[in-house]
Amino acid sequence: MIITDPNEIEKKSMEIIESELKVSVPDEVKTVVKRVIHCTADFDYAVNLAFSEGAVPKALEALRNGCDIVTDTQMAKSGINKVAAAKLGINIHCFMSDPDVAEIAKERGCTRAVASMEKAAKLERPLIFAIGNAPTALLKLRDLISEGAVRPELVIGVPVGFVNIIESKEAIMAADVPYIVARGRKGGSNVAAAIVNALMYQITR
Repeated sequence: MIITDPNEIEKKSMEIIESELKVSVPDEVKTVVKRVIHCTADFDYAVNLAFSEGAVPKALEALRNGCDIVTDTQMAKSGINKVAAAKLGINIHCFMSDPDVAEIAKERGCTRAVASMEKAAKLERPLIFAIGNAPTALLKLRDLISEGAVRPELVIGVPVGFVNIIESKEAIMAADVPYIVARGRKGGSNVAAAIVNALMYQITR
């Protein structure tokens, strides 16, 4: 039987994921893990997603109380559910394409991701960072945190690739802030957006 109803497709997908999980996933984080598997069809995330203690309830509290979300790509920003964000009064920012960020990056010879994190650190509301592409964004965040320039409510660290990827994730895991990190090389903007959505859906659905 071919299922065409969107809600039924999602429901059936989650049932299949639940039935095929081969490892025990704590209830507190299972919704996030299943949502990431749902968007990637990759069951490795059941074991390589790392959560700091209390990361999910802390993130849910921040979302309920009103926070902004900062991404490192327009793709991640586009993938975050705008209806759910609006219900929670959440603003979603990506500064990577901003002319001032491009100019600063050119002048200083750094990546736009570095300059965009510096700009984001000046936002006044509590912040959740969703990083799915740029390891330099995570490394800069680590520096900004250690300098006391920003104190994120949560850092989602899931950049994908081969250079500085593992090192940047380990840096965030050692930064003494709540985190959700995809250990190893896997990740991506779609994973970052899926994690944000999984958190928001726990409140808005």
